[in-house]
Amino acid sequence: MTENTKGNILLVEDEENLHETLKLNLEMEGYGVTSAFDGNAALKAVANEYFDLLVLDVMLPEVDGITVVETIRVNNNDVPVLMLSAKSTSADKIIGLRKGADDYLTKPFNLEELLLRVDKLISKNKKIQVRESVGETYSFGSNTIDFKAQNATTWKGDKVDLSKKEAMLLKLLIENRAEVVTREKILQMVWGYNVYPTTRTIDNFILNFRKYFEEDSRNPKHFHSVRGVGYKYTE
Repeated sequence: MTENTKGNILLVEDEENLHETLKLNLEMEGYGVTSAFDGNAALKAVANEYFDLLVLDVMLPEVDGITVVETIRVNNNDVPVLMLSAKSTSADKIIGLRKGADDYLTKPFNLEELLLRVDKLISKNKKIQVRESVGETYSFGSNTIDFKAQNATTWKGDKVDLSKKEAMLLKLLIENRAEVVTREKILQMVWGYNVYPTTRTIDNFILNFRKYFEEDSRNPKHFHSVRGVGYKYTE
């Protein structure tokens, strides 16, 4: 997958001609596209990478699209999903939307309409993710972080130099304070699309933050790991 200003899409469609047509047109619109041709491949991709949107067919080999979106939602991943289906009844659409799809398009569809819906879903998701910036400096407890200078003064009065990734992760957690930030969002915002650290790498960053900023690192007040979901900062 390549980093892209317009967004990165996982295209899950087993009909090869349609898949190639959609992939070509999405790429011509400026999106990065990752391909999957069955449900298991889709679930594996979502578990390992960040996507701005899933374009997901209902009728897939191995694991169907309804099960894919249901599994994604159970795992607390809120990636937007545009579902494609040859089934056009209201009942089929309701099932897809109820299981977690954000939009539903019936085959055969107008390509321009699909591209408009893709743009709308990605734009809406990016607006939701935008948080008010904390600015160049931020204080909590007796700690102060200078994001521009990439350093901090701890509650003990010690000066600490921060790596670029540490400063970016701190800012992301603080801008989303009191909310769990998923591992997938951290991958996107801090590490980018092409490099994927292990969960242990992120855990080590959190341990460093506790060492710097917590008066009792074993009973943290500010930096928390939420098992199986992500990480959270609280004031």
